[in-house]
Amino acid sequence: MKTGIYAGSFDPITLGHLDVIRRASNLVDRLIIGVLNNYSKSPAFSVAQRVEMIRKVTKEIPNVTVESFSGLTVEFAKQQNARILVRGLRAVTDFEYELQIAQLNHKLNPGLDTIFLTTSVEYSYLSSSSVREIASYGGNIREFVPREIVQDVYDKLYTKKEN
Repeated sequence: MKTGIYAGSFDPITLGHLDVIRRASNLVDRLIIGVLNNYSKSPAFSVAQRVEMIRKVTKEIPNVTVESFSGLTVEFAKQQNARILVRGLRAVTDFEYELQIAQLNHKLNPGLDTIFLTTSVEYSYLSSSSVREIASYGGNIREFVPREIVQDVYDKLYTKKEN
């Protein structure tokens, strides 16, 4: 069984992430979405909230599971018996960073390979941080996040600004 890991912070998950998840799920028998609990960052959503949102939007993809983890992705992959890491690329600048990480990961675990999936053109500009900013001002995020979580994002991030 080919198991792949798509790891990230997903704070929140975007349509770009979901596009990569759908496409990657066709390449492996089992795809684990690894939600990183990164103690050096201050995410807008808790790990439990991010896991729940991803489960909500991937429930129709039968070979996808969602797990949280801390520490190195290569260690998480080893625990899950995964041999493939999936990474999404939006632009050339992403590639330089992701290539270095892929090479480091391969050095740490030679049995682990990274597959890069380029983001579909309609999502190439999209990031979780831009979604958070738009939502915090009450802007329309319906074109950026799965419909199932639009209200969750607004509930967490939007506060009316007083003049």
